[in-house]
Amino acid sequence: MPDTDDRGGPLAATPAQTIGPFFGHALPVPDGGRIAPEGHPDAVTVHGLVRDGAGAPVPDALLEFWQAGPDGSLAGAPCSLRRDLATGAHLGRDGAVFTGFGRVPTDAGGHYAVRTLRPAAVGRSNAAPHLAVCVHARGLLHHLFTRVYFPEHTAAHATDPLLAQLPEERARTLLARPDGPGRYRFDVQLQQSADGAFEETVFLAFR
Repeated sequence: MPDTDDRGGPLAATPAQTIGPFFGHALPVPDGGRIAPEGHPDAVTVHGLVRDGAGAPVPDALLEFWQAGPDGSLAGAPCSLRRDLATGAHLGRDGAVFTGFGRVPTDAGGHYAVRTLRPAAVGRSNAAPHLAVCVHARGLLHHLFTRVYFPEHTAAHATDPLLAQLPEERARTLLARPDGPGRYRFDVQLQQSADGAFEETVFLAFR
């Protein structure tokens, strides 16, 4: 039997509702932008903007960062994702404080920032040192994957399997640029702007 109102008539159809763009509101972890241990002398900041195809900042995106440590090791479990929700402190029986994982929302201006350590190449991998990034944002049917490479590793970039197959203008979208002492700028462009002012960031397909 269809739903009826208090007079017995059928209820008017209403549009389906969701909780709206929630990535930057519901999913962040406390202090999720602090990947490096507090006060580490080699910590660097990676920051930037997430923009849409019109060049406008995206104020409710969420970025996840995964990376190797400065020695090329992958912390992984048990520390990644295991944080005290009240304090943001890392947990783990091995006492590790560098997990290689961070999760940060963009602010009202579309800006994000993480404090981390420069990664090294992983084991025998031919990939140059990089941060792996997963981007969640409104309007995306699926989250997107990209990478952040650092300008200091020019020689390694030449043999990196991903960078080596990209035209120079596309590879540039994966390179962070120096932005002051211990700071790097990396913007995420979700779609190329109509005027061509912003090149779409290279995103990776996983099969």
